[in-house]
Amino acid sequence: MTPNQFKTQWTTESDTQRFAAALATSPLIRNAQIHLRGDLGAGKTTFVRYLLAALGVKGRVKSPTYAIVEPHAGVFLGEALAISHFDFYRFDDPQEWEEAGFRDTFAERGLKLVEWPQRVATLLTSPDLDLQLVWSPGESDVRQATVTAFTPTGDGLLAAIESAQ
Repeated sequence: MTPNQFKTQWTTESDTQRFAAALATSPLIRNAQIHLRGDLGAGKTTFVRYLLAALGVKGRVKSPTYAIVEPHAGVFLGEALAISHFDFYRFDDPQEWEEAGFRDTFAERGLKLVEWPQRVATLLTSPDLDLQLVWSPGESDVRQATVTAFTPTGDGLLAAIESAQ
């Protein structure tokens, strides 16, 4: 299967927010695995904050850089939605994967958002959706976003994004 891809630009935080809100409209979000790639400061966590807000998560959403995973409780169409936000930037011990129970977490139902997936690439299954953000500090606030779908779930999520653009 050749992955489907969609490219866009986010020139403001409002663009990021609209993109996240569009993604949050798809019922497929309930059990998706989304990988977020990009350099430090590219906007991965900002995107996650907007997506979680669109899914009804209340309160402060912080980057799980030190904790590795932050669980959240969202809502989709009136039903509870389990969300796990991972940040593997500081991850360096594959044995920690097993000890922390990440295999079980990824096997459970719910939305999995994964920052820095390349740090655990051999431990993860293929994502439904991969979001690559490119930003050149100092040049502008424009982010180039490339979204790639790798599964039928990813294709459905991509369709929700495209229809909102």
